[in-house]
Amino acid sequence: MNKPQFVYVTYIATTPEKLWEALTSTQFTEKYFFGTAIESDWQVGSTVSYLRNGEVTDYGTILKCEPNRLLSYTWNHTNDPTNRKEPSIVTFVLKELESTVRLTLKHENLEPTDLVDRDDTFEGLNNGWPAILSNLKSLLETGTTLPPISI
Repeated sequence: MNKPQFVYVTYIATTPEKLWEALTSTQFTEKYFFGTAIESDWQVGSTVSYLRNGEVTDYGTILKCEPNRLLSYTWNHTNDPTNRKEPSIVTFVLKELESTVRLTLKHENLEPTDLVDRDDTFEGLNNGWPAILSNLKSLLETGTTLPPISI
């Protein structure tokens, strides 16, 4: 049986180098990922951690790391209520298209409960990732994030 996956593609007026820095640097993630810091040495086999207020909220292991091109790691949520046999996998693919970068996010090996079929929430990977990546796009293109939204 195939597990659900979520794929999101966006085009950002930036360079692969700047987008890579935004994906891998706390200086950026805290701005567009709703106050979330990121920590890793970005070596295959190393840990990647997402932190809010100094507490780890999500973590994983780097599977692939090709700076400015590809980043893939396992994803575990610290308070995950599902009984997963294995973690999900997040992959970012960056493709330069002249003065634009196509960013493809693929989040694989999901459980059905990871996706929330509602448009009035940021719950569910299918609602959270678009909000985060839209904020990232705005930050890189305008220097500011989107205004806070309460839903």
